[in-house]
Amino acid sequence: MKAIVYHHYGSPDVLAMEEVEKQVPKEGEVLVKIHAAAVTPGDGIVVKGEPFLVRFSTGLVKPKHTIPGKEME
Repeated sequence: MKAIVYHHYGSPDVLAMEEVEKQVPKEGEVLVKIHAAAVTPGDGIVVKGEPFLVRFSTGLVKPKHTIPGKEME
């Protein structure tokens, strides 16, 4: 499947569309197909990694989750 990903913090220029593996649900989970997603100010904060304190939850040196957005968790 295709997804917008980023591998390091920075401006929106670090975002790129890449082919990624389709996730497989674990025991007790379901796989939901998302047809559309929103871009929020929080997504911009996470991609930039600023303020620096955000990195304590998103990854100190590089992002823990490389696909931004959290429509469902």
